[in-house]
Amino acid sequence: MSLTYSDLDAIQEARQAAQTAHDAWQKFRQWSPDEVDHLVEVLARAVAPEARRLGALAVEETGYGNVDDKELKNLFNTLAVADWLRGVRTLGVLWRDEVTRVAGIGEPMGVVAAIVPVTNPTATVIFKTLSAIKSGNAVVHAPHPRAAKCCAETARVMADAAEAHGAPRGLIQCLVSGDLAGTAELMKHKRTAIVMATGGPAMVRAAYSSGKPTLAVGAGNVPVYVDRSRADDLDEVADMLLSSKSFDYGTACVAEQAIIVDRPVADRLKHAIRSAGGYFCTWREAEALGKVLFRPNGALVVDSVGQSPHKLGELAGFETPPDTRVILAELDSVGRSTPLSAEKLAPVLAFYVVDGADEGIRRAHDILEFGGLGHTAAVHATDPDVVTRFSRVPAARVLVDTPCLHGGIGWSCDIDPSFMLGTGSVSGSIVSDNVTALHLINIKRVAYESRPWRSITDLLDERTS
Repeated sequence: MSLTYSDLDAIQEARQAAQTAHDAWQKFRQWSPDEVDHLVEVLARAVAPEARRLGALAVEETGYGNVDDKELKNLFNTLAVADWLRGVRTLGVLWRDEVTRVAGIGEPMGVVAAIVPVTNPTATVIFKTLSAIKSGNAVVHAPHPRAAKCCAETARVMADAAEAHGAPRGLIQCLVSGDLAGTAELMKHKRTAIVMATGGPAMVRAAYSSGKPTLAVGAGNVPVYVDRSRADDLDEVADMLLSSKSFDYGTACVAEQAIIVDRPVADRLKHAIRSAGGYFCTWREAEALGKVLFRPNGALVVDSVGQSPHKLGELAGFETPPDTRVILAELDSVGRSTPLSAEKLAPVLAFYVVDGADEGIRRAHDILEFGGLGHTAAVHATDPDVVTRFSRVPAARVLVDTPCLHGGIGWSCDIDPSFMLGTGSVSGSIVSDNVTALHLINIKRVAYESRPWRSITDLLDERTS
């Protein structure tokens, strides 16, 4: 494939950024853990007042989501993530075990290549910057082409604050071109130590093919099962479902994608959902909506991502009530022939009715198999046996009685707060955790002799005698 002049410029930009970041990191690695922690505080305080402005820039440039929710995403990282990082030690002596005589020492990796998606651009830059700096690394962001400007501005705010605090210039950078050739060059550059890849399947494959250690995440086709044992508070369940899926017009991959409801409570849940702002399509409207959201080959229509329910209805040729928060489509199958059973980065939910928990669990498994393996699933049930059985679905996060968005990122559930959710080996990812700064360090073991080394000879003698 021949390279254009813009490709060559982007490649040169990436090479220079990687080298500059490495030079800055060589100076930064001399900082003490306390000095590093203080810099993280400085960065969080600097970017928090800019949360709304940066969110507005993201909406303006990408056309996805809405400003209020983009602001909240930014604030989650500057407040909740930063608060969690205060209690985490990443550098220096992490632990010392006097019994085994082993100590763990945290050491930085070097230059982090941070791949940034178009759906959550500014929030991801904030999250990955705080994580990289907390772990003593430098970071170079490679944004999606449609989000290059807002990402560059977010990185600039944090870089300026870092340099004003005495950090070496180039410790925090962002490729301004947004060119994919530059991203590819950054990922494989000799100065890059690790890749943090958030994006579509093609970008994740490219990251794993870069030859560098890679933390990458997969798609999220998130099923949620509502059991008959939750019959007493379906209004609350409906509000949780819609609050999660409507947030930022459905651009979060951890939000619900399909509701699976036990038949005895299905009609009551539908009524509760309608009362909370859900609009149930006719089958013709659902068919038209599928064509608005997906191409014939199953790929997302990019211009339909992150749009309001009213805009989506308009594009599909039908009108939604003024109070509509989420559009729902009643389905009875999963797969390529049913487009709305796939991951929808929009305020749209599939709705399935099943006969009992066993069928609900099978349906959840089918949905995860169809594009969401390893990501997240949820169950609303008061029956502990149902929760136990449901938890066996192939998802790294199984959330109970909470909105998927809020629980999955570590807000309403006590799991590590993160904007990068691993999907595990079942989907080809090396990590199933919520990725944090702790994934960006090497841990050195300092181990004293705890048993006579000659005893291994005695052990071998015993085995052979």
